Order: sequence, then structure tokens, then C-alpha cells
Amino acid sequence: MKILAVCGMGIGTSILLKSNAERAVRELGLDADVEVADIGTARGAAATADIVLTSGELADEIGDLGIPILVIDNFIDADEIRAKLSAAFPG
Repeated sequence: MKILAVCGMGIGTSILLKSNAERAVRELGLDADVEVADIGTARGAAATADIVLTSGELADEIGDLGIPILVIDNFIDADEIRAKLSAAFPG
């Protein structure tokens, strides 16, 4: 599985989101790779992704990708990221 972490510029906050998402993936026992993208390349990068993690503001800007977009309110809240990934991939 491929998870795409999207932020405005593709640096800084997306790296933080990537790091916390990787930890959540490990804790949930998911077989997934987490990659980062900025808002300008997100649509293209999402073509090979299974799920997108981003902010509510950027989710609206990205629009419908045909894959789940999980809105993360706090990129540094590992518990929130884990809970939303767990809900998206139960079992």
C-alpha cells in the first residue's frame, strides 16, 4: 500500500506528517510506504497512491482523486493519525 502525505510546499510539515504516519503504520502492522508531495504535484503523485493524508484546507484544493483522502487536523498528533488510518483500514 502507498500512503501520500501532502502539504503546501512538500517540505517541513509533510515530512513531519510522513514520520508520524510511518510510526502509525508500524504500530498498526500495515504493509505500507509513506511518500510526500506538495499541493502542486499531489494529483499526479496520487495516481499511484492508495490513500492521501492532508489538511482540510488542502483536501478541498486537491479535490476528488478517486481514493480516500484522510483529513488530519494536527500533523504532530500521532494518535489522531493512527486512529484515522485504523478506521480506514480496519482489521
